[in-house]
Amino acid sequence: MGNKYLVALLISLSLIGCKEKEQPIVEVVEEKPADIYEFGFNLSDFVVKRDTVRSGDSFGVILERNKIGYPKIFSIAEKARDTFDIRRLQIGKPYTLLCSKDSLETPRCFIYQPNQEEYVVISFQDSIHAYTSRKPIKYVEKTVTGVLNSSISQELDKKGISPILTNKLAEEIYAWTIDFTRLQKGDTYKVIYTDKYIDDSIYAGIHTVKAVVFNHNDKPYYAFRYRTDSIKNKYEYYNEVAKDLRRAFLKAPVQFSRISSKYNLNRRIAYYGFALRPHRGTDFAAPIGTPILATANGVVTESRYKGGNGNYVKIRHNSTYETQYLHMQKRKVNVGQTVKQGDVIGWIGMTGNTGGPHVCYRFWKNGKEVDPFKEKLSSSEPISEALKGDYLAFIKPIKLQLDALPIHDASKKKEAKEIITQKK
Repeated sequence: MGNKYLVALLISLSLIGCKEKEQPIVEVVEEKPADIYEFGFNLSDFVVKRDTVRSGDSFGVILERNKIGYPKIFSIAEKARDTFDIRRLQIGKPYTLLCSKDSLETPRCFIYQPNQEEYVVISFQDSIHAYTSRKPIKYVEKTVTGVLNSSISQELDKKGISPILTNKLAEEIYAWTIDFTRLQKGDTYKVIYTDKYIDDSIYAGIHTVKAVVFNHNDKPYYAFRYRTDSIKNKYEYYNEVAKDLRRAFLKAPVQFSRISSKYNLNRRIAYYGFALRPHRGTDFAAPIGTPILATANGVVTESRYKGGNGNYVKIRHNSTYETQYLHMQKRKVNVGQTVKQGDVIGWIGMTGNTGGPHVCYRFWKNGKEVDPFKEKLSSSEPISEALKGDYLAFIKPIKLQLDALPIHDASKKKEAKEIITQKK
């Protein structure tokens, strides 16, 4: 019996040995952290300290706080001043110190960022030198389409689009042709625009709008961005037949407002016993403090407070037209001052006879108050004949791209989901 047990034990031990030999040998390799480059430096070579300029900070204070003596600080400042004036550090702006990877962590380089794109390097590792540079910029073309079921700003916000796009559409492109306060449910839009990124990942907002079409009241309003002057790098927006979208007058003196009372010579008010009280202006309601814009270029002829008008400004645009802006909270311009279309001339208020915050916009033609929305106001000049052929050839593929974009209607998707749910 003893021999049997001995044989069994030897067989078991041999089997264990075989299993141990069959197990793979695992080699442990310590991975080196991936190199990270920024500002042209391998950050892995340094201890990186990031901060922002605080109240009371100066270049000297920051370096002294990080164990650099004043004699060296003075030497650094002297040699860097031809590239960057260290007195220009602004509170709240970020800076980075690249320090030695030892127990002392002595600063070797100071990097200041006056804005998202630019940075100033003051290096004092071996010799002292300074230079300015820019982070790499990437532009990404994107598109957005839709059907209006609310305001354009609300629609784009739901899609996660920057409000800068709304402003560009309303103020830069269509301010002269479409009143964004009067867009209707069911109007459609297609936009080709460019987003801007710094260092491939930092979103820096919408750069430009390449092309757009609004279908408003069953009429398409195209706009294409085109460079009219290569020397001055000047761009304008024109429509599909090379006509400038700018007009002699803006559609409204206030952005994103609503018309609370129209021009009406036959208006009767119950409060006054239904007596005839003609309204010779157009009221645009908006919150107190909303900027009021000059609707065209001109010269300020009146800027004062007077009775029921409250604070008001009057502008002469030419020998034919004048405009007037009533009930301002505060006036920004003075008599004799020249203003340009879109300049802020005051702010919405409730001065004079008014039941709520608004601006009463009055439009004068040959000394008589008229309804601006019934006037056939001239548009600006179309593109020059020398550029027209090039422009039409330039926009042809862009228009094809724009027209081919499918319109995404979020409301229909929601409706479809509700129908499917009900069927289930």
